Amino acid sequence: MTADRRIRIFEGVDRMTLLLYLLIVLVGWISITSASYDEAAADIFAFSHFYMKQMVWIGLAGIAALVVLLLDEHYYHMFAYPAYIGGLFLLLAALVFGKEVNGAKAWFEFGSFRVQPVEFAKIATALAVARVMSAYSFSISRPENLTKVGMVICVPLLIIILQNDTGSGIVLGSFLFVLYREGLSKWLCIPILLVAALFIVSFLLTPMTLLVSSILICTLCEAMMNGQWRSRIIFLAALALASILLWVITAWIAPGSLSLYGSLLTVTLLSLVGIAVYAFRAQLNNIFLLLLLFVGTMIFLPTTDYIFQSILKDHQRDRILSFLGIVNDPRGIDYNVNQSKIAIGSGGFFGKGFLEGTQIKHGFVPERHTDFIFCTVGEEWGFLGTVVVLSLLCLLILRLMRMGERQEEPFGRIYCYCVASILLFHVLVNVGMTIGLMPVMGIPLPFMSYGGSSLIAFTILLFIAIRLDASTKQFALNNRF
Repeated sequence: MTADRRIRIFEGVDRMTLLLYLLIVLVGWISITSASYDEAAADIFAFSHFYMKQMVWIGLAGIAALVVLLLDEHYYHMFAYPAYIGGLFLLLAALVFGKEVNGAKAWFEFGSFRVQPVEFAKIATALAVARVMSAYSFSISRPENLTKVGMVICVPLLIIILQNDTGSGIVLGSFLFVLYREGLSKWLCIPILLVAALFIVSFLLTPMTLLVSSILICTLCEAMMNGQWRSRIIFLAALALASILLWVITAWIAPGSLSLYGSLLTVTLLSLVGIAVYAFRAQLNNIFLLLLLFVGTMIFLPTTDYIFQSILKDHQRDRILSFLGIVNDPRGIDYNVNQSKIAIGSGGFFGKGFLEGTQIKHGFVPERHTDFIFCTVGEEWGFLGTVVVLSLLCLLILRLMRMGERQEEPFGRIYCYCVASILLFHVLVNVGMTIGLMPVMGIPLPFMSYGGSSLIAFTILLFIAIRLDASTKQFALNNRF
């Protein structure tokens, strides 16, 4: 690579995105320093301190960013599939040979260093999704193409769940926003999100309520997609009432003769027959996808109790029950969130100042330098500091979306939106769990939480988007002259 080539590579780099990245990393390092600083330590520059280790990770992340910018942009398209296969291999290797940390067998340990391959698998999955969806004949409206993208996302998701790292796996669900951007009908996105919500509320609602809710959700979405509101809603509302009536009659005539699962399956089959007949007569376009979603919901919901009791670990069950308000354990599972909210609330408007946070300094907030780094910002820099941090993160995400919109090739656009979706999900969940609006999942705050794996992986993820955007700018500049 010639010197002129190197110079031209840096010409198209989005300076605003680079500045936002540097500011967020700097704020993160300051927060880690405050959260882990020990006044009694003899040597404040010892490598044993978290803030000194993070400085090394920042340096390595800078080197990784430089390498990403120096590589030709075509390599990311060319090696998307090999990177994806490599990511799956690392996830499987961690599942078999990895070290278990906090109940998740998702780490490689090399002496005093730990590497979490799932962070790098997110990069590989984003590249693979962009490669699949940027194919010449790809159309999101075709079921076979949608299935292909779903497989690319679900395979690593299943492996991550097997590692018992459910929080990191759920991040891949953020790609739903990318599918929506690329043309997936919103009336298919909405029921998918609502089905996920139904899994959570299934611990609060009765099976009958869940069944009726599922029917009404699919009814409403189908009606909005295809019109003919009155006839369709009347028909399917009658179908729902008939299902309820059937259930009541069955329970009255032969109490206990049908299991809960059998009753759900019976009602589901009758509902599907009615919907299919009506769909055939009305020649609906998206009915089969909705039918598939409805069948999946009816099969999945009765298994939620099994998943909750047999698959989820004790701490995961406790977090869900605590989030829903079913269990109240202020000295146990609720301790982290309660102390985090106390720390953020005590910061007031302007905060207590650098190294002056009492909740942080005296160690009342566990994981204050990793997953709960945001409460350090809240206590020491107050409401004003949290607004600044969230504004920087939001501006970075919006900048990525803008970069995606100006891409000439679908690959670059889809990848930029994948990065924006991952960052948005991380920010929403991490900040939400520190203030009690989301269950605790152990998801880091991008570029701010302590950890080499997450910082380097997020840096690579971001700078690939910056590199693709730079090549677009260079191409446009060359064609102009």
